[in-house]
Amino acid sequence: MRRGLMLWNPFVEVERIRREFDRLLEELMPREEAERVFAPVVDVYETDQDLVVKAELPGVKKENLEVSIRDNALYIKGEKKEEKEEKTETYHRVERVYGRFERTIPLPTDVKLESAKAEFKDGVLEIRIPKAEGAKEKKIEIS
Repeated sequence: MRRGLMLWNPFVEVERIRREFDRLLEELMPREEAERVFAPVVDVYETDQDLVVKAELPGVKKENLEVSIRDNALYIKGEKKEEKEEKTETYHRVERVYGRFERTIPLPTDVKLESAKAEFKDGVLEIRIPKAEGAKEKKIEIS
């Protein structure tokens, strides 16, 4: 009986590891029971005068939102309520997420809390907070 050398194929080993990892994840977090969380995406930027935060909140009503600032952080809390419709259709995919949410955004600069303003339009929450005097940039001339 003659035995030859067997060539090692690294891709076979990588595929085995991937299958084992997928199996482990499925055991730890079954897909059907995995809880989906709604967390709004945000943009945070500065102008010369203000710190601006824009949050996308599609399907959220203004009366279900709460915005506050404390401990040098902005808190956006709310709830996206599920639409109650008669279930006569057969759903093939459900990806929209409903429920309570809270998003905490650390403020990168000192701000004037008393002058903060928020506007909610077309599913976008825009919060403008004037920067504190010490937080504004001053250019220094080089001699």
